[in-house]
Amino acid sequence: MNQNSLCSMNDLSVDEILSILNDARLFNSSYSDWQLPLKKCLVANLFFEPSTRTHYSFESAELQLGCKVVDFNAETSSVTKGETFFDTIKTFEMVGYDAFVIRHPKTEYFKELEEIQVPILNAGDGAGNHPTQCLLDLLTMQNEFGTLKGLKIVICGDILHSRVAASNKSTLERMGSEVRFCGPEEWERPGYPTMPLDEAVEWADVVMMLRIQRERGATLAHLTKEQYLQRYGLTKERYNRMKKHAIVMHPAPFNRDIEIDSDLVEAPKSRIFEQMANGVLVRKAVLKRAFGFAPFEEK
Repeated sequence: MNQNSLCSMNDLSVDEILSILNDARLFNSSYSDWQLPLKKCLVANLFFEPSTRTHYSFESAELQLGCKVVDFNAETSSVTKGETFFDTIKTFEMVGYDAFVIRHPKTEYFKELEEIQVPILNAGDGAGNHPTQCLLDLLTMQNEFGTLKGLKIVICGDILHSRVAASNKSTLERMGSEVRFCGPEEWERPGYPTMPLDEAVEWADVVMMLRIQRERGATLAHLTKEQYLQRYGLTKERYNRMKKHAIVMHPAPFNRDIEIDSDLVEAPKSRIFEQMANGVLVRKAVLKRAFGFAPFEEK
């Protein structure tokens, strides 16, 4: 596999993570007009699962960098004729594409693609990894607090099925943060330390809510939406007990009045839409890295 692929946050050292975050920040200031100095940078976005934010923020990043972009549609491809996942990706490599952005429902799908020499950027794999979401979360926290070291973060909701929870846990711990989890017992993960939500909202610097991953089998069979919000969601009462400097985050899509009270999505402590904007900056940074360009130097 190409050395500039990004399949998991484990592909990156702490220094590489900080370098990507710095590039992303500079894309928002002194390097805002920077484009890939290549005559040929043809990128294929291959999404085998639905996506709005990840898909179109990658596409925005690609176009801003001067890439030529093609979106793959599995429903109109030879996948419907029985073509394997590997053969589909290999086809794009052989017809001249220079980088791939791939989302797939299979956890660690990228292990099937080790022979592919074109850089692969993982846009989400099953319940496994979501490296660019993790990076944009880190950027949002770093912009807010100036550092990740010593931060207290609680991630709330459907932990079992969440690739965001998985990527963020190991990475935030490497960056010196303290991470806890809360949600229904049936959605806990072994090795993920938990605490009660009512205690967590007073303890945390960052309260990150997660949606219920129904597409991966999570259900609310025994609870109404209103009951889930009261037991496991961010209500106005819990929001009011957060630390004065604490912030609310959510990887989205968010389900209003289920995991978060609708009025809190755009409340003063919310950074949910800021996360989306940061997603474009981070994805510009990882695309730049994928094409082999060195980190920016401060101007």
